[in-house]
Amino acid sequence: MLRTKRKVPSLVDLCVSLAVENVKYLGDVGETDLHLLDRILPHCTLDQLMHIEKSTVGRDLSSVTDKLWKTFYEKQFGERSTDLVIQRMRQKKVSFRWLQLYEAKLKEMAEAENKLAARIRQLYKKEDDRKQSRQVRLCSKVPPSSNKRSFCGGSGPGYNLSNGKSNLMKKAKMDFLKSREVQNIAAMKKNALQRNSSSSSMMKPPGSFPGKTSASSNPMKPLERRF
Repeated sequence: MLRTKRKVPSLVDLCVSLAVENVKYLGDVGETDLHLLDRILPHCTLDQLMHIEKSTVGRDLSSVTDKLWKTFYEKQFGERSTDLVIQRMRQKKVSFRWLQLYEAKLKEMAEAENKLAARIRQLYKKEDDRKQSRQVRLCSKVPPSSNKRSFCGGSGPGYNLSNGKSNLMKKAKMDFLKSREVQNIAAMKKNALQRNSSSSSMMKPPGSFPGKTSASSNPMKPLERRF
């Protein structure tokens, strides 16, 4: 029975496998050979590939990453949008990196979303203004009465106000007169008047009667001399 020999991985293969397993930790790959990057970078996610592109300084990775960015562009924006970009570049005889096209497309979509959001806010504001204009508003000023009368005639707001004030004054006066303090003062005054009247009647001299005057009060006529 023959045994198949298992191929022993080379040191390079082991390094590539280790790099793929830890691809999320990669940053600046400026010193790495392109044929190794061609085996490692396809395992990156979009964010990981963007991080490597921004971290690598002084080296253009488009020879390896351009086809990867085209794949990400097509996945995110659709095959139709990708074909339209290719057609426009052929018509204008220009060429752009797919990373640049991807970033330009993101910026275009963000601006479109901002314009749409501003348009929606404007529509909501317009609708709110329309609703507020149809609401009933309270007026702080009292309109003048159509039936004008003189102040003393007893009509109009002035008359009602004066009547209300007079009624309040009458009620306050009645409450004051009915209070216990006022009633006590009135009773004390009444008792004082009664004591004064009784003391004055006791001080009159005896024999003086009302309606009659004393003899000394009338002057005596002189006697006439008879001859």
